[in-house]
Amino acid sequence: MRAPASILNLLLLSLLAGLDPSKTQISPKEGWQVYSSAQDPDGRCICTVVAPEQNLCSRDAKSRQLRQLLEKVQNMSQSIEVLNLRTQRDFQYVLKMETQMKGLKAKFRQIEDDRKTLMTKHFQELKEKMDELLPLIPVLEQYKTDAKLITQFKEEIRNLSTVLTGIQEEIGAYDYEELHQRVVNLETRLRDCMKKLTCGKLMKITGPITVKISGTRFGAWMTDPLASEKNNRVWYMDSYTNNKIVREYKSIADFVSGAESRTYNLPFKWAGTNHVVYNGSLYFNKYQSNIIIKYSFDTGRVLAQRSLEYAGFHNVYPYTWGGFSDIDLMADEIGLWAVYATNQNAGNIVISQLNQDTLEVLKSWSTGYPKRSAGESFMICGTLYVTNSHLTGAKVYYSYSTKTSTYEYTDIPFHNQYFHISMLDYNARDRALYAWNNGHQVLFNVTLFHIIKTEDDT
Repeated sequence: MRAPASILNLLLLSLLAGLDPSKTQISPKEGWQVYSSAQDPDGRCICTVVAPEQNLCSRDAKSRQLRQLLEKVQNMSQSIEVLNLRTQRDFQYVLKMETQMKGLKAKFRQIEDDRKTLMTKHFQELKEKMDELLPLIPVLEQYKTDAKLITQFKEEIRNLSTVLTGIQEEIGAYDYEELHQRVVNLETRLRDCMKKLTCGKLMKITGPITVKISGTRFGAWMTDPLASEKNNRVWYMDSYTNNKIVREYKSIADFVSGAESRTYNLPFKWAGTNHVVYNGSLYFNKYQSNIIIKYSFDTGRVLAQRSLEYAGFHNVYPYTWGGFSDIDLMADEIGLWAVYATNQNAGNIVISQLNQDTLEVLKSWSTGYPKRSAGESFMICGTLYVTNSHLTGAKVYYSYSTKTSTYEYTDIPFHNQYFHISMLDYNARDRALYAWNNGHQVLFNVTLFHIIKTEDDT
């Protein structure tokens, strides 16, 4: 199935939260709408698709016939249920009548034995018993009617089975193969579509989802955005200083239960909470310096270290909450980044893209947003999003696109449930924000908006 020669507007709703399609003016007639979410703690994605309005079924008459047959079967089921209730009720009458009839038999025997002396007394008792048996007459009549109804049901079911068998023989095998092929084609198109849906503009933040309560007021926890689908390891780094211990968990479930799989003792203490795990290595800021360290979890060795030239450190240009948060390392769909401030840029935020192997600065962008006025920041698709506070009422207030070298002021609120955020990082694989919120490890869901062009678009 080939897409029409026009832009297919696809709307990706990442991680629970979504835009209202009625407000985006995107219609199924214009293209495919893709809704993607990742509620699963292990990062698995659930995807729902609304297809364009097309006549996919060529056998509407048979479809209507099948629906009518289904309704008929449902009506029959209801009637049989009513019949069953009635039969249960009548069965109780029969049991009662059986007891009374046995009593009548005994009375008749007594009358026969002593006709003269007890005739009057037993005749009166017999009359009373006969009066009690009168309700049995309509019950027996109803049984006759029910028996006829059951016979009719059996005949209708036989007829229905014959019709369904005929329909199955007529359309069954051919239509199944046709529908199966359509499903395969749709899955292929969706996979191609999802490959294009790697980047988008932040529209909304919802949550948080509280994963665990642990540690001090400050810290960091993260997963590797480049890990395979089966690799869901979690790394945990408590506190913003005077610590070198990194705890590893095989999954979110192990993290929640506290089942550590491994502990790493780093060669240097870290500064701040703005570390990142990327492609199997930990990147962190060495304490009391502007040096970035790349540490391999596989080998347990430092693979690279480099000074971030002119970058302030040790609470010279931290975020609003302090905590030696001068240098923020992060990753997105594009690569590895460092966010910091310099005297040369008057204490305003500088964004640098880093080589993940050598830590060399590939390119830098100087913004006009004061680093000390930022609560936290994170990168999505090459755009830096900055919050205006780490306390209650915080929102994404400013964004800077490295693609266009332009900025804009935004107004994207989010719920600071535990009143103090000391770490906020985006994970491109999970399409979620990992946060350390006053000793609570939480996840925020994000909504990204995409417009994807097809190969036919000019």
